[in-house]
Amino acid sequence: MTRYQVQRSIQIATPPQQVFEAISDFRTWRTWSPWLCAEPEARVDVTDDPASVGSLYSWQGEIVGQGEIEHRALQPGRLIVDEIRFLKPFRSQSEVTFEMQACEAGTELTWQMRGKLPWFLFWMRSQMETFIGMDYERGLKMVKEWLETGRIRSETRICGVESVGPLRMVGVRKCCAINDVGSSMETAYTELEAKLHHSGLSPDGQRMSVYHKFDMRAGTFDYTSGVVVPESAGAVPDDLSSWSIPAMRALRVDHVGSYDHLGNGWSAAHQYARYKKLKQSRVGTFEVYRNSPDTTAADALITEIYMPLK
Repeated sequence: MTRYQVQRSIQIATPPQQVFEAISDFRTWRTWSPWLCAEPEARVDVTDDPASVGSLYSWQGEIVGQGEIEHRALQPGRLIVDEIRFLKPFRSQSEVTFEMQACEAGTELTWQMRGKLPWFLFWMRSQMETFIGMDYERGLKMVKEWLETGRIRSETRICGVESVGPLRMVGVRKCCAINDVGSSMETAYTELEAKLHHSGLSPDGQRMSVYHKFDMRAGTFDYTSGVVVPESAGAVPDDLSSWSIPAMRALRVDHVGSYDHLGNGWSAAHQYARYKKLKQSRVGTFEVYRNSPDTTAADALITEIYMPLK
């Protein structure tokens, strides 16, 4: 057997006991689950006593599969030990823990999974650690926002496959760590405005970003942030990058809410594509920003996510 372990942490401005009470109550999990974003209508069942040893949370859906989680040990204000049992699309069993530790901010919450893979699936270890880790990071962000503000500014809508393009954009190309995408893109757009002004191009085109490559091992994105330009636009200045696609089909998923939760939309897109067995093109995935954070409240930001298909 091949063992794997995933661990992510976040600081929450809430006392440990309050964090414990929220997470130990299975009734709250639908609110902040990082997986139900892809299928909010999935069936979820919780036993009558949802915050005690032996209580169960089970789910079943076409996209999210089927499984259940059981509370195995509860130490108020300190620790939750669960066993998660996946039934579909494949069977597996792992230990999951939530540890709360008091810190200056309030609570440091650590979410951890320990599991095993059959020896012939050893090659999946790094993939599982990466993608489960990204799921945990999304879930922890939602737990934090929910406990600190009473709401989560994120809604995902799967729109389905539609026609896109032809499309052309010019922008600034960068590479950054996954957790630095937000700040890196802010820098990219600042540079872009200066370069567009210097080259005489209009900065008023529709804003978008293209993801060229995700390096799973390094945990980095290679991307270009820029603006849409007409097909008839002339040569691109040497200090700007260009990207274009012909008319083609793409899976579209809309995310409404804070850019901090854009990962929910991307996760839903990948889960839906996997369920529908859609074959992704290699031209690059992209997001289109329908309004601006400069003039729009975070909970009303609209981002269209596109996954071009073969």
